Amino acid sequence: MDFLKESYKVKSDTIIKNLQKRGMEGYYVDTREEAIEKAMSMINQDDVVSWGGSYTVDELGIKKLLEEKQIAVIDRDKAKSPEERVRLMKQALTADVFLTSTNAITMNGELLNIDGNGNRLAAFCYGPDSVIVIAGMNKVATDIDTAMKRARTEATIPNTFRTNSNTPCRITGKCSECTMPDTLCGQILVTRYCRPNNKIKVILVGENLGF
Repeated sequence: MDFLKESYKVKSDTIIKNLQKRGMEGYYVDTREEAIEKAMSMINQDDVVSWGGSYTVDELGIKKLLEEKQIAVIDRDKAKSPEERVRLMKQALTADVFLTSTNAITMNGELLNIDGNGNRLAAFCYGPDSVIVIAGMNKVATDIDTAMKRARTEATIPNTFRTNSNTPCRITGKCSECTMPDTLCGQILVTRYCRPNNKIKVILVGENLGF
């Protein structure tokens, strides 16, 4: 018996029940391969798909699958100028499907996310018809306070290297509540209830994904 996997299943059962109480759909899969299959099953051939900055989405290779299936995407990384990149980020909020992960998810079914620009957080709140959240069980926290600590350290600090951001935490390894232009903590969002119901679908994965 894989004791860790068994614990993930027990935790995910509780989280999924609490997601449902908060107007969100929840699913659990054992592997990243199953997560990819589940996410792709939620996307129609005629959908327009976009995403926010997400290491989880990148490492799963879903973007390549969308391209292979000739599903229309809004890809800010193909912008030829900073101005076009901003335009595409705004356009992404009109997509049929928005792919992302979450910085943390509580046992009570709350999603906690931190962002520099806020475009990814905006998608959780309003815009896309469907938001698909793929989260490894390493993202689970007991409560909002623990989720915040997780996001400000285990998520934000690796992201400073991913985005090449010049912040104090990149040097010290701890949050200093900085208010500098490069901060990745410009916006903090707790999703405690979803409107319209089931716009947000959360796929919990029994593996470590992202950070």
